Amino acid sequence: MLLVKLTTYRKLNVSTLGRISACICLLGIAAAVNAQDNSPLSRYGLGNQVPNTNVANRTMGGIAAAYNDYFNINYNNPSSYAFFQAFQEPNSRKLNPGRVVLNVGVEAEGRTLIDPNAKARFTSSNILFSNVMMGVPLRKNWGMAFGLRPLNRIGYKMAKTEVLKDPLTGKTIESSQTFNDGTGGASLASLGTGVKFKVGSNSFISIGANGGYFFGKKEYNSARVLGNDSTDYSRGDIQNKTGFGGLYYDAGLQYQFKLSNKIFMGIGAYGNWQQQLKASKTSVVSNSYYYAGQATGVIDTISQQRVDGNISLPQSLTAGFVIQKAALPGTNEGGWLIGADLTKSNWSQYRYYNQPDTSLIDNWQLKLGAELRPALGRNYFSQVAYRVGFFTGPDYIQSRGNIPVYGISFGMGLPLNNYTYQARGQATLINLGFEYVKRGTDANLLKENLYRLSVGFSLSDMWFGKKRYN
Repeated sequence: MLLVKLTTYRKLNVSTLGRISACICLLGIAAAVNAQDNSPLSRYGLGNQVPNTNVANRTMGGIAAAYNDYFNINYNNPSSYAFFQAFQEPNSRKLNPGRVVLNVGVEAEGRTLIDPNAKARFTSSNILFSNVMMGVPLRKNWGMAFGLRPLNRIGYKMAKTEVLKDPLTGKTIESSQTFNDGTGGASLASLGTGVKFKVGSNSFISIGANGGYFFGKKEYNSARVLGNDSTDYSRGDIQNKTGFGGLYYDAGLQYQFKLSNKIFMGIGAYGNWQQQLKASKTSVVSNSYYYAGQATGVIDTISQQRVDGNISLPQSLTAGFVIQKAALPGTNEGGWLIGADLTKSNWSQYRYYNQPDTSLIDNWQLKLGAELRPALGRNYFSQVAYRVGFFTGPDYIQSRGNIPVYGISFGMGLPLNNYTYQARGQATLINLGFEYVKRGTDANLLKENLYRLSVGFSLSDMWFGKKRYN
């Protein structure tokens, strides 16, 4: 929004910013390699959907349609890139200077899986890369952003022990163990731009678009072994690996205007249309030696085939609003923001090799959020932004009916105070967020309780300014 922002500073040069972001990315990638997540529902569709906003937005329930901020990149709605902080040379359209922003995020998750029938609980935890994005003002009222973020994750392991019986006679054939596991997910590397136009004395409209490469993999493995005290059997294995990728586009707009002398309102929308990805699937059926609970080597490959095809992604649309009042420096007036978003996704349009997934349904999600900025004072905590949010709606996956999802979130935006004259334009913020999500009820096949702790780093500096000499 076009509001007065508090800017605090920290002395960080470009190489330091690069080292910090590289370390965070490597930490997230290394953690993802050793991930221990276990969510059987992630076997459907493209997997579990991960939070698709930056840390600041997700602590406000995920509202993003009408939100803009030049410290936190709102990559959901590319029209927000037009609001990056930028100044213009007098009598010229040249930029002098503009604030370049680097956002990097990581998150830690804890998941409790509940079987309502068996009254059993299973826990898992993860530390994962969340996003890395850079925003650059190109001109006043024109900006761009680019980066990488995950969209979906697949991770589960299941085992089942049963006694096989002859369907005709009912006599016992043998005991068996069946193992199922899956890994994978989807990510998006994107580049977008947004431009803003003045349409009234105190009103603006901005439009923007993102383009990028949507890519990922799905790997599902199934194995069955028979056994008793007197006979050793080989293990039967089925492996299905699918790699996919393709160009991906989305777009958005925002309209901002004054409600009163100190209060602004923004209305926004963003979304994507139905799109297709190229895919390649490899299926392998084999026998393996099985000893002491482990497959020790392949005996024979029974069949192996590769098939090329397409994956169709569904259409999605989000619309929302924010109402905001600025915290004004030098006064006793604090600031606040409230907002809401509604998202509608048509997952019935999803196709995997031209086949629908009957476990997926069209769904919606309602998001509510708020931010409070106290009146600025000498106390450090008067400079902190406090955020809270709520979201609800049915999951896009169904299991014994719709799976309701409820979540609450809260967090803080912490400025780092270390002002130096040589680093007047640099500013560093740390966004902390906590989310608690309940997924499913006793009526569903499984329930999940999830908590997520997120840390986002916003590192920025004023670039493109002319040097001045005394």
